[in-house]
Amino acid sequence: MRTHLTRTIALVLFAVVGCGSEAAGGAGGHSPAADPAPDTKERAGRVAEAWDGSAAAEAYGKGYYPMQGPVQPPEGGWHDAEDKEAYATQNLDLSAELPKTHKGGNVKWESGETLARDLIGAREAYETLEGNSGDGPHLTVTRVELGEMTQATSRGPATVPAWLFTLEGYDTPLKRVAVGPSKVPKPPIGPAAEGVSSDLWDLGGVVEVAGDGRSVTVVAFHGACDDGPAVDVLETDGSVVLSGYMVGTDDGLCQDSLHAQEKTVELDRPVGDRVLLDAFTGRPLGPARR
Repeated sequence: MRTHLTRTIALVLFAVVGCGSEAAGGAGGHSPAADPAPDTKERAGRVAEAWDGSAAAEAYGKGYYPMQGPVQPPEGGWHDAEDKEAYATQNLDLSAELPKTHKGGNVKWESGETLARDLIGAREAYETLEGNSGDGPHLTVTRVELGEMTQATSRGPATVPAWLFTLEGYDTPLKRVAVGPSKVPKPPIGPAAEGVSSDLWDLGGVVEVAGDGRSVTVVAFHGACDDGPAVDVLETDGSVVLSGYMVGTDDGLCQDSLHAQEKTVELDRPVGDRVLLDAFTGRPLGPARR
């Protein structure tokens, strides 16, 4: 978000699927002739040029950077609305011993590459899930053990260490990643200047990378009186630069209430190990906060 905004921002997240690099900008009743999209290519090109072949890109390509959140619910999802509410409100009861902290584990990619990472302790992991002791619906943890889970990362799917929390009434566990991400290298380019890129907005993170890598869903922002957000994409051999902007702002921006919306962008080829970049910030995109 713009750092100079001081008004109250209300984030309302709802899913809308766009289609195509340019078509993802289509929303509302403004025709392209009446309401042209901003020229995002110049800024996106500068971001791609700065990253492609840079020391930052080389360092990023060797790290562990998740493209999805650290928690996976039991297979098949929650049994009912009460269990879903209990998880959302972090109302968990612990009826099991927490294992002692292990020293470390490995992140393993399909290519065979591995990366050693320090493990997050079982208690620390549990405390990220449990934060409520209210009288409402609750989930009971009956067993805790160290295992693995598959997670989407900037280098493709990886098998990562995970704490497995067995829940009363469930055949499969709630999984929580047991390692933290690598430190993001210093970007080789700074954020876009406000005055130069007034139409360009930062993105709220990655919601999902398709299994075949041919599409990316991100959180984009728009105001209360425009036609919604759009996302353009610039693909190079080393990066995928995503540019977020608002459609239908020819009468000016209306930012008293800023909304978040999911947008899916189709790619010409799979993401692979290319860096997903935000055109406004010039930084790699991480998982969206839920």
